[in-house]
Amino acid sequence: MLVREPRAQEGLSEKLPRVVHRLSVIMKPQVVFVLGGPGAGKGTQCAKIVENYSYTHLSAGDLLREERSRTGSEFGQLIDTYIKEGKIVPVEITINLLKKAMEETMKVDEKKFRFLIDGFPRNQDNLQGWNTVMDGKADVKFVLFFDCSNEVCIDRCLERGKSSGRTDDNRASLEKRIQTYLQSTRPIIEQYEKQGKVHKIDASRSVDEVFADVKNILEKES
Repeated sequence: MLVREPRAQEGLSEKLPRVVHRLSVIMKPQVVFVLGGPGAGKGTQCAKIVENYSYTHLSAGDLLREERSRTGSEFGQLIDTYIKEGKIVPVEITINLLKKAMEETMKVDEKKFRFLIDGFPRNQDNLQGWNTVMDGKADVKFVLFFDCSNEVCIDRCLERGKSSGRTDDNRASLEKRIQTYLQSTRPIIEQYEKQGKVHKIDASRSVDEVFADVKNILEKES
C-alpha cells in the first residue's frame, strides 16, 4: 500500500488540471453592457472599474477601429466608411470581434470571465444579433447607463478630438452620432429598463462623483 499511494496521488494530480480545465470551458462570460451617448464618459469609467474590480473592458468602437487599421483586414474599408458617416457597423462584424476578444481573454486567464462591453448594443439589429449568436454563451447581468445632455457630450468630444486623433471627433460627425444614439440606442436602454436591468447614472458630473455611484452599483450587484 505504501508503494502504491504516491502513484494514486500522482494519478489524482494528473486528473485535477483536466477537471479545472473543463470547468473553465463551461464558465460563461458575465457581461455588463455600458451605454450612453458619445462623450458620456463610458471609456473613462470603464478604465476606473478595471483598476478597482476584476473586469475586462471591451470597447466595441475600439475593436472596430483596431480592425479598420489592421493590415490585410477584409472589413477595414467598410468599417471606415460607416464610422465616418456616424452609422452603425453591420452587427456580424462587431459581434465576431467581441466574441473573439472574450474567448482570447478567458483562454489566457480563466479567472477573467467578467466583461464590460462598452458602446454595444447600439440598435435593435445589434441586440437581435447578440441574442442569436451569444444565446447560452454569455450572461448579460445588467446595463450601466451613463446619461448626460447632448451639448455636454458634444463639448467633451470636441475637447477630446484635439488630442485623440479620432476622425469622428468633429461637430458634423458628432451631431450624426447623437441622432443615431437617440433614435437607435435609447430604445434598447428602454427595453432593458422594462426588464429591471438598467442602472442609470448622471454622467454630467465629475469623474469621481460618477464613479462613486458606479462603485455602489457594482458592490450591490456583486
